[in-house]
Amino acid sequence: MPERADASHDVTSRGVVSHDVLVVGGGNGGVSAAGRVRRLGCRDVAVLEPRSMHRYRPLLNYVGGGQARRDELTLTMSQALSTGVTHHLGAAVAVDPGARIVTTDTGRRLGYRDLVLAPGLRPDLAATPGLEAALHAGWATHTFTPDTATRLWPLVRATRSGTVVFTVPPEPAPCGGSALKPLFLACDHWRREGVLDAIRVVLAVPTPTVLGLPFVDRRLQPYLDRYGVELHTSSTLAEVDTATRSVTLAGPTGSTRIDDVTMAHLVPVHRPDPWLAESGLAQPGTGLVDVDPGTLRHRRFDDVWGIGDAAALQTRPSGGALRTQVKVLGDNIVAARLGRPLGAYDGYTVVPVTVEARSALIAEFDRAGRPTGSLPLVDLTRPNPFVWFFDRYLEPQVYRHRLLKGFV
Repeated sequence: MPERADASHDVTSRGVVSHDVLVVGGGNGGVSAAGRVRRLGCRDVAVLEPRSMHRYRPLLNYVGGGQARRDELTLTMSQALSTGVTHHLGAAVAVDPGARIVTTDTGRRLGYRDLVLAPGLRPDLAATPGLEAALHAGWATHTFTPDTATRLWPLVRATRSGTVVFTVPPEPAPCGGSALKPLFLACDHWRREGVLDAIRVVLAVPTPTVLGLPFVDRRLQPYLDRYGVELHTSSTLAEVDTATRSVTLAGPTGSTRIDDVTMAHLVPVHRPDPWLAESGLAQPGTGLVDVDPGTLRHRRFDDVWGIGDAAALQTRPSGGALRTQVKVLGDNIVAARLGRPLGAYDGYTVVPVTVEARSALIAEFDRAGRPTGSLPLVDLTRPNPFVWFFDRYLEPQVYRHRLLKGFV
């Protein structure tokens, strides 16, 4: 493929460190995208990421469910990145798409030929009154960050009676449906301990049904019934009162207040970084990167691309969705440079749900909610031990040694 004559990165007279491809974000999407374009022939690829550690987010639910340790999901950035990919330690604070320059929080200026935006989403604790105080108080937590995930299982084990509340966050969220995993793992634990009948389990979901997917809901509903889960549909977390240990849900008919909560798994809403909108790269109203959901190319800037949770892809974000996104992205960057037609992403995404300690299902669907099974002869929506074993043990190895290196 065509490359710049100076394939290694250079420093211009303006003090700009320039790269052939610059990726903003060192999560699953950013690292995998860097590995993919590197494999496709882009020799000067860099990732801008403020953390020196990379974490496999899907395991957080297993940490919260007592089936994994936090150290199992952690790599250094040097371990995660493909050979030859540069890591700039820092965070983006602005992009000048006209000048093709990204400014970092340390004042560095990074140039690019193509820019890939994969900054992910950030939990917004302030959006829910009382949530931050409840998290600090210790009786509420969630599995969407490493520190809070480690606190869930001790709470589950200590609970023998009372009222517990679990919430699934509204979109956009990093694989929001996976918040069902800790619910089912906790319920199965309480069932095996013989204390489930003494616990009122409340679940709030933002969709009209469990996942809003009929072909999966029919598999999940029997487990909700078995565990006696009180389901609140089309409902989101509205407020938390630490003094009274109450949780208020906003639903289709008004607010529901749940008092005397023993413990809670309360997932905050998530937001894209504000610099995306401030740089003129965001979709009005959502703040998400304004890309064509098929080609992943920015609608106004041909050298800007977006993938992952923070991109306006009209599908539910998930780690599994990134496999397809990364392939389409890499192929389209090459195609655009060669003047060839661009490929299209169909919105494929996936939600794995563990329903028992050793049983799980996988829901695969496109942006219209239609099932798109990757194994046509196998019904992965039927809970079974193999899906659980793959999701818990095999997938992390595939992720580390294949996906992060651009093999998609």
